[in-house]
Amino acid sequence: MSLRLLTRSFISQRISSSRLALPRFYATKKYTESHEWVSIEDGVGTIGITDYAQNALGDVVYVEVPEVDSEVELDETVGVVESVKSTSDIYTPLSGTIVAANKAVVSNTKLINKSPETDGWLFKVKFSSQDEVDALLNEADYKKLIEEPDH
Repeated sequence: MSLRLLTRSFISQRISSSRLALPRFYATKKYTESHEWVSIEDGVGTIGITDYAQNALGDVVYVEVPEVDSEVELDETVGVVESVKSTSDIYTPLSGTIVAANKAVVSNTKLINKSPETDGWLFKVKFSSQDEVDALLNEADYKKLIEEPDH
């Protein structure tokens, strides 16, 4: 039996089985009006500042991230990003428990300028409210926001 026929047979049997539960392995990226991004995956939100925000700040010279295991509430100040131009508070866009903090950005603040939406993430929250996730901006709405003249 060829591999193609074997695979088709296996998949057909598995799809017809009521015990099959396909896991969801994708992330959803959302944004806040205060220029944080949130990548949602498996009940955890990874949070950082957007590329737009890091461009506005300029060279980042100091970063403070929240403590792991701390409980946070929506819009609570949880950290600070300081640049040569200004200091900005970091707000949590989700309520829940901090499950990770990126200590690499504390010791190497340039990560935020080099890759703010990947390696420059700040912290992760195991969130407690799907409604808070649903209230975040999608990419198209965030792009509209930053294209407005007052941003």
